[in-house]
Amino acid sequence: MLLALDTATATASLALYDLDTDQLLAEYSWLARRRHTQDLLSAAQQLLRQLDRSPQDLTGLAVTTGPGSFTGVRIAISVVKGIAMGLPKVPRLVAVPTLSVTAAPWLALTGTMESPAWVCAYIQAGRGRYNWSFFGPDDLLRCPSVDEHEAGPAPQFADRLAGLAPRTIWLVGEPAPDLQEATAHLSHVCLVDAVSSLRRAGQLARLAVAHLRAGHESELATLQPLYLRNP
Repeated sequence: MLLALDTATATASLALYDLDTDQLLAEYSWLARRRHTQDLLSAAQQLLRQLDRSPQDLTGLAVTTGPGSFTGVRIAISVVKGIAMGLPKVPRLVAVPTLSVTAAPWLALTGTMESPAWVCAYIQAGRGRYNWSFFGPDDLLRCPSVDEHEAGPAPQFADRLAGLAPRTIWLVGEPAPDLQEATAHLSHVCLVDAVSSLRRAGQLARLAVAHLRAGHESELATLQPLYLRNP
C-alpha cells in the first residue's frame, strides 16, 4: 500500500493507494492553512484506521517536492523521511514536483484533441506572484527542473501566455481574481475552475504508480525540496 502526501500549499491532501489491486482506497483534502504540522499525522492515522490498516502495511510513499511554501514543502518531506526510517523495511519512494501533480489529470485529455493543447500548471507564490510550468500531452512523467519553472506577477504571467497564441492553453491551478482579470482577454487560454483543478493526493498516488512502473524511484537520502528561490 502506498501513502501519498502533499502539503506544498495551504491545501493539504493525503491518499492511500493499493499497489496490488491498482485502486485508490481513500483520499482526504482540506484547507490546512498553517496547520499542516498539527493535522497531517493525525489525518494519516485516521485514514489508516478507517481501512483497518497500520503503518506497517505501507510499502510505498509519494510526496510533492515543490515549488510551494517553504515550510509546507518541508513538512511532507520530513514526515515521509520519518515514516520511512521508522518502518522495518524502507518503502519505495517517489518524489515529484508540485506542478507535475497539478498537470497530470489533464494531460490525457489534451491528447484526445485534434490539435492537442498545452497544460500550464501554476500555483500562487505569495505577494501577488505565481510559479508555473508548461506540459505537453506526452509529459506525464516529466519532472521539470528549477530552470523549467517560471515565476512572476499576474501581468507577466498573462504576457507569457499571450505570446503562445494561437496554441490552446489549459490553465490549471488555484485561480485568484488578479490572474482571472489578467487572462480574461486571451481567447486561446482556458482557465479551469478551482474545484476541477484542485491538486489532490489521489492524483499524486496515481502518478507515483506510473513512475514506479517506469522504474523511476527516488532515494530517501537525497530527498530534498525543490525551491525556486532562497528562503
